[in-house]
Amino acid sequence: MRLENKIAIITGAASGMGEAMAYTFAEQGAKIVATDIQTEKLNVLVATIKAKGGEIIGIKHDVSYRKEWFENVIPETLSAFEKIDILINNAGISISHQFEEQNEDIWAKAYHINMNSVMLGMQAVLPHMKSKGGSIVNISSIAALTGMAGPGVYTATKGGVSAITRAAAVDFGAFGIRVNAINPGYILTPMSEPHLSNQQYKDYLFGVIPLKAYGLAQDIANAALFLASDESRYITGINLPVDGGTTIM
Repeated sequence: MRLENKIAIITGAASGMGEAMAYTFAEQGAKIVATDIQTEKLNVLVATIKAKGGEIIGIKHDVSYRKEWFENVIPETLSAFEKIDILINNAGISISHQFEEQNEDIWAKAYHINMNSVMLGMQAVLPHMKSKGGSIVNISSIAALTGMAGPGVYTATKGGVSAITRAAAVDFGAFGIRVNAINPGYILTPMSEPHLSNQQYKDYLFGVIPLKAYGLAQDIANAALFLASDESRYITGINLPVDGGTTIM
């Protein structure tokens, strides 16, 4: 097992990529702390993993609030499992508006959920990883690496995630803490599928994706597993596109 006896906090774990990561990490021996604001879906995830023999707790969690990190998530994690080895900052939102229609409220919402949460999560786990090392994986986007029409605020916040990943990798390296980012491309999830299934949009995207296929949540989970595990012990500060080649076009 690649994560045996590792303790992993995964945000946004109730659906999509976070859900796939929770199942994959549990199968590889990790004990899971799954957080999300979608409590009904979170409860299903917890019950399913427990039924398969995995160890997991679920925590209702708004990632954009410092208090919830420091007074809920971290204490409950330590109470249940006594340590923290892995943090997956996965929770995020996608907001798409024409650039001239974006305003301060939209930017503030996207910033707090997509980027501020990453900073808070890293700050929260840092004291508990300093003595023994750890792995942090931040979920960014190919929007951080290329220009995209429409989601300017999303692009800006994901660019921030990619940048703060590099900065944290430098700051945390002396403690044996690795910090990496994954940059998903066009991934089929319950949230994206209605949009990506549109035939006209699909025809266009398959023209810019060299592998001529959408990614799956499991593809992101597999990349996160590698970066969380000791197999990537000498890798830190990278932004890893998992995008079927989209960013090389």
